[in-house]
Amino acid sequence: MRERKNIFSNVDLTLVILYLVMVLLGWVNIYAAVYNEEYSSIIDISQSYGKQVIWIASSLFLGLVILLTDARFFSTFAYVIYGFTIFLLLVVLAVGTEVSGSKSWFGVGGFGIQPAEFAKFATNLALARFFNAQHINVKDIRTRIMPLVIMGVPALLILLQNDTGSALVYGSFILVLYRMGLSGNFLLAGALVVVVALSTLMVGTIYVMILLVVMAAVLFFFMKRNRRNILNLLALLLIGIGFTYSVEYGVSNFLGEHQKTRINVLLGKELDLKGAGYNVNQSKIAIGSGGFLGKGFLNGTQTKYNFVPEQSTDFIFCTVGEEWGFIGSLVVISLFMAMLVRIIMLAERQRSEFSRVYGYGVAAILFFHFMINIGMTIGLVPVIGIPLPFFSYGGSSLWAFTILLFIFIKQDANRNALL
Repeated sequence: MRERKNIFSNVDLTLVILYLVMVLLGWVNIYAAVYNEEYSSIIDISQSYGKQVIWIASSLFLGLVILLTDARFFSTFAYVIYGFTIFLLLVVLAVGTEVSGSKSWFGVGGFGIQPAEFAKFATNLALARFFNAQHINVKDIRTRIMPLVIMGVPALLILLQNDTGSALVYGSFILVLYRMGLSGNFLLAGALVVVVALSTLMVGTIYVMILLVVMAAVLFFFMKRNRRNILNLLALLLIGIGFTYSVEYGVSNFLGEHQKTRINVLLGKELDLKGAGYNVNQSKIAIGSGGFLGKGFLNGTQTKYNFVPEQSTDFIFCTVGEEWGFIGSLVVISLFMAMLVRIIMLAERQRSEFSRVYGYGVAAILFFHFMINIGMTIGLVPVIGIPLPFFSYGGSSLWAFTILLFIFIKQDANRNALL
């Protein structure tokens, strides 16, 4: 089938419109979050909202460049792009600037560039290239190692930068592996690990160990008692007990005091409204005070008087909740859900494995950021400091999310060509 000459003819306008609406709403809420009456112009580049105009304009330019680029470029040079971002992650460890305890930034004039943000789409490209080139399925044990290496290398380097939140994002790629055929038992095992870890932190190691022994005894009573089943049950019990002990040991010996406090506050074991729990408490107050319709644009008291730190970045959603209320929050959540559903629909119609895997990677990354960021602001997950896509202030994140999304838009526009 001959491809149409107009490069914009097959571009999915729904995704593009969703992107533009979210970026615009993000800009407006950044303006509200850091509004300064002395610098009331929304395009005043001496203020964060003015600088965001530059990031938005440059992001639109990047999106246009991607649409003008041959779609085969991204599959052909996927490993090169991945390798280059790994190189940047190594360099920033050596010569990067430390911001908020994380040595993960390159200072460029008055702006900062964070390679960890770009490593996300680069890792997605590398995973898509791997599955496309090999025509493999993750059910084969021999093919599980390489995807884990591709995901694990940037995650480890980012952990070394002391940026735990960004490193955790790479766990979202497990959803891509699941789509490629990874057994659902792995997802179930992961969920059980989380449940056991949280239970250990909440009630203590001894009680969880006792519970595991009781559960093993019940299973032993009902299962078919042969040598193999008994050995498997015993092995699982020992692994569970060992993991339970390692959770408490790891928290006690490897986490900083502020990290322990954040976990205890989240689990309700401590009340620290002036310390580790301050941000979340103020955020919940802001969102709750918005009510059904909100206080109105620029009328948020929590926002106006800077009660919530990092309100234009990690906690931008509490500005939405306070000034636009339940309705505004619902609109933002609906926009994200619409984008995620649309991406998955488009991923399923791709003719190439590369485009399909990449599309699911885009959905996984955006979903993780969306879920964790909003969960932070309402106190459902620990504060790990990751931005809300297209809303939070910052050039690196906006550039990275734009590139991530528009590469997929380009792949979809070119779906009738075999890549």
